[in-house]
Amino acid sequence: MKRLAGVFSVLMLLFVLSACGAEEEKAEDKTDASAVKAEEMEKTTDTSIEVTDMTGQTVTFDETPKSVATLSSGDLDMLLALGIEVDGRPTVQGPPNKDLEGIAEIGNPHQPNFEKIAEVHPEVLIAAPSFKQHEANMERQGTKTVYTAANSVEDIQHTIGLFGQLFDKEKEAKTIQNTIAEQIEKSTADKADAVKTLLVYGAPGTYMVALPNSLSGNLLELAGGENIASDFPNEEKYPQYASLSVEKIIERNPEMVMLITHGEPEAVKAAFESEMLKNPAWKNLDAVKAGNVIVLPSHLFGTNPGTKVVEALDVMKESLGQVK
Repeated sequence: MKRLAGVFSVLMLLFVLSACGAEEEKAEDKTDASAVKAEEMEKTTDTSIEVTDMTGQTVTFDETPKSVATLSSGDLDMLLALGIEVDGRPTVQGPPNKDLEGIAEIGNPHQPNFEKIAEVHPEVLIAAPSFKQHEANMERQGTKTVYTAANSVEDIQHTIGLFGQLFDKEKEAKTIQNTIAEQIEKSTADKADAVKTLLVYGAPGTYMVALPNSLSGNLLELAGGENIASDFPNEEKYPQYASLSVEKIIERNPEMVMLITHGEPEAVKAAFESEMLKNPAWKNLDAVKAGNVIVLPSHLFGTNPGTKVVEALDVMKESLGQVK
């Protein structure tokens, strides 16, 4: 009997230990489940946004920015196309479009108006990489800077996607990107015959040659043109451009010369031709003899055209098609 009682006691002890273990496992399971649930809830309530801009810089916001300003007309065009409310825009000459009248002017990429930017006090400022020297000043004012670029159609498409991600407009951004891609494909399906072309960017007294890694150079390539300056050494400060070498230009004899400028087109054209005529061989170029020296529209080529990049490509194609 004593032996049976001992066995019974051992069995009871094992049963109690087993029950305790099961309870502990249940408690652990509940804890694990609670932790997973809490983690899932944290994920669903996380409103932070992280984007990588065109300089490779990662910028984080606690939530979708509610105010934005930009120094670029092209970026302004893309923001408005996405239905994003803009608080500050580039300063323009002459009266603005009626739909822009209520947006404060904050200067331009070369002359930002920091007083006006401070008044607008945007959460995010959209700017070109050349603005980076002022970034610390913006941060002290509580404004983060996101940098964009427009040296190719691909850059513009990427910027549209960046804005979509930053301002919770990804669906709208994808629609615009697809539309541009379809239009570009349609426009380049029937390229113009290769025309030897010189792209000149500048103002009276200051001229540079646009290289293939510039937006106008990229558009020329897409349109089927041949950039005679494709192997010119680029400027250190302006890697999308090269110094204008009259000797090389005369040697390569372009069939078309396209001028890109912010200023008065006819004045720029006259000043450029006057400058070039200092070399007697200039007037013997095929482009000059045939009258194929044109000024491209400044709103499409003198600045980032934004969503109008397809229109710029069409103008480029049409111009090449008119070579006599």
